[in-house]
Amino acid sequence: MSQVIRDGDNTVIIPGMSVVASMAEDFKKEILSAIHTHGGNLVIDLAGVDMVDSVGLGVIIAAHNTLTQKGNTLSVINVSDEIYGLFSTMRLNRRFKIEKVQ
Repeated sequence: MSQVIRDGDNTVIIPGMSVVASMAEDFKKEILSAIHTHGGNLVIDLAGVDMVDSVGLGVIIAAHNTLTQKGNTLSVINVSDEIYGLFSTMRLNRRFKIEKVQ
């Protein structure tokens, strides 16, 4: 289960594990709950996440699309170099903000 933190106009979700098919449905429910309950912008903190597969990418893209319809934004932070490369290859950095691990 992800950690959800309310921070001003942002809701931060920290999955704390790889965002892959086996956890994607629960993660999707947590994201949608956060969007509908808290409103505002969403930040997904991938600190400690080693892998994001195609299903996980789909969940993140769906979150972006839902937020865009509501006039809000998505940011993905603390992204490892490997996952950042995947996001860049998919050109997701053109759709929402992605920040590498500092």
